[in-house]
Amino acid sequence: MANSLASFYRGKKVLVTGHTGFKGGWLTAWLKILGAHVIGFALPPGTRPNLFDAATIDRDMVSLFGDVRNFEELSGTFAERSPEIVIHSAAQPLVRRSYREPVETFATNVMGTVHVLEAARHTPSVRAVVVVTSDKCYENREWFWGYREEDAMGGHDPYSSSKGCAELVTAAYRHSFFASESAAIASARAGNVIGGGDWSEERLMPDIVRGISAGTRIVIRRPDSTRPWQHVLEVVRGYLLLAQRLWEDGQRYAKAWNFGPSDESAIPVAEVAKRTIALWGKGEINIRPDSGAPHESKYLHLNSEKARNHLGWQATLTIDQALEWSVEWYRLYYENPACALPVTETQIQRYMRMFP
Repeated sequence: MANSLASFYRGKKVLVTGHTGFKGGWLTAWLKILGAHVIGFALPPGTRPNLFDAATIDRDMVSLFGDVRNFEELSGTFAERSPEIVIHSAAQPLVRRSYREPVETFATNVMGTVHVLEAARHTPSVRAVVVVTSDKCYENREWFWGYREEDAMGGHDPYSSSKGCAELVTAAYRHSFFASESAAIASARAGNVIGGGDWSEERLMPDIVRGISAGTRIVIRRPDSTRPWQHVLEVVRGYLLLAQRLWEDGQRYAKAWNFGPSDESAIPVAEVAKRTIALWGKGEINIRPDSGAPHESKYLHLNSEKARNHLGWQATLTIDQALEWSVEWYRLYYENPACALPVTETQIQRYMRMFP
């Protein structure tokens, strides 16, 4: 797989929206290792520290600061840069923030997706588009079995609803404008990702890391909530494989795809915190349920049989390996911030060697 990706992406012009974010940063770093010509379009990073600055993601690429809500700016970038592959990962990605900023969330996640697809359909060079959404796009019924791609879209909170809307937008553009075109578009739905370099607000792994690094107790609001945890490189590999298949086989792969971990990786929030503390060797949990907190789903899980059977993708790292790699990244960073780039590249190379 690694050799196949390298031979495919070498020299390709790939536009990544959201390259200043967590997943977008890892995606961009991997694409550069594969030899792609990467164009990034995103808002400046919103937290300090962040992966974009720590790992100098903007090196050896075209890095542009812009807003997907600004169609003229975005479409101008498409026209000027003529990308061949587009991976749209720019988003307002936080559930709790979406309650505070619903208008921004819908504008970014829904109209931002409209703008990307509209710009892509007017750019003759574009051959493949992957729209990154979320497992939260589904109408969550708290099932204990995985959601399949044909299950209903929904969303209790503004974030989840906006991702369901982005899926509907993608399907509408696919059927209305891309069904007989040379470009093919697909959506990618993934569960909760962990890995080094994420310092987002109100997200579990960053909260744990902040507590450990600062020597303060780690506050856990919903200890029993279960999520399908997986390392960020797992889902990035899914995006890369999907974009390659869209390029090579077009409409056959132009549909929605789930990229979720094994059942064993769906564990409660409190268990993630305990295992991370054990790996780091220090840290203390403070279980503090917040009765006034906005609604969040208790259980989410994806069925990824389609990706396994038709893309040859399946999660490879166990939950313990995902946590080990995450802790390794953060510990090295806090010992020496200059390690961020080499450890990022080392982990990508290590992961690639798992797929000869």
